[in-house]
Amino acid sequence: MNLLAAATAPAATPVLEKLRAIPVDFWLRLGLAVVVLVALVALLRHVAKMNRVVITVVAFVAVTVVGFNWIYERNEPAWATPVVGFFATFLPSKGPPAKPATGPMAKRHP
Repeated sequence: MNLLAAATAPAATPVLEKLRAIPVDFWLRLGLAVVVLVALVALLRHVAKMNRVVITVVAFVAVTVVGFNWIYERNEPAWATPVVGFFATFLPSKGPPAKPATGPMAKRHP
């Protein structure tokens, strides 16, 4: 009789309770991530059909614009600082990269 009671009991109740405890914000972000992933795959499939010269020119222009922006503004990520620092020596820039504020007043500014 206990076997029958175990078979008819809702076995997924603890799982459903755990899923209900997850905030809605997580599900929205997960859904957005899935939509972005599907769009990225569709875009990559479309780009794969394009002429290689066009892809090369577009990629070169994008890398050049981002690179010159990093060199001029000095807002590059930490991994790119050695290369950007090298190019910033002979290309125009606003100056050395800004150092993060320290001290008691640093916490007040966003």
